[in-house]
Amino acid sequence: MKRDYYKWYSHNLGKDMELLVFGTEGSPVILFPTRTARFYDYENWKVIDSISAKIEAGYLQVFCVDSYDIESFYNKQCPPADRMHQHLRFEQYILDELLPLIRLLNLNPFIITAGCSLGAYHAVNITLRYPQIFGKAVGLSGRFDLTTSADSFPDLFDGYLDEQIIKNMPSRFVPGCSDEATLELWRKLQLYFAVGKLDPFACNNLLLHQALKHKGVPNQLDFYEGEAHRCSYWCTMLPQYL
Repeated sequence: MKRDYYKWYSHNLGKDMELLVFGTEGSPVILFPTRTARFYDYENWKVIDSISAKIEAGYLQVFCVDSYDIESFYNKQCPPADRMHQHLRFEQYILDELLPLIRLLNLNPFIITAGCSLGAYHAVNITLRYPQIFGKAVGLSGRFDLTTSADSFPDLFDGYLDEQIIKNMPSRFVPGCSDEATLELWRKLQLYFAVGKLDPFACNNLLLHQALKHKGVPNQLDFYEGEAHRCSYWCTMLPQYL
């Protein structure tokens, strides 16, 4: 399996960003890391091995990006509004810097996003915000409203809420969407969610699933036994949806 390493200075983030690319052709997959994880963790956790057959067969080319969560959502030195501003800088890095590389390396127009835990949030949020760019999102063990707390997972904005934050929380902005052009684009997406029945975010997954369904947006939600919030489960889940 072909494996390439990339590193460049991001003008959006003001720092060097690294990534690994697996494969040479097929649908490009932007694989977002778990909370504060690194671009190499999915490889180390054998998650890449779980989809290696599809990569080697030319069905998928996987782009494992690095995390910016410590500078954004988990930066307690920043006021809550600034944490979202930092996240939007990361979003621009994906749109302005990573996507051109993907298009340079791969002519396939069907771009997939995927991620586990907080990576699921990143994948689903950017796909719903830019449905004209992406074709499919896979969210495993995700939380799609970071303003809510669940068990040991706190509200990442300390009770603060503004319009920009709402626009970036899928289970908040989906129910309120009435723009028919956006809804039509959402209805063309392939959306997959998987979460453990005992996962603290299981209810949030169900809420988003139902909100999308209410808007006429097809999506699939699967529940796994137990909490299922660890890489051994993701190695089983991911090949089923990619």
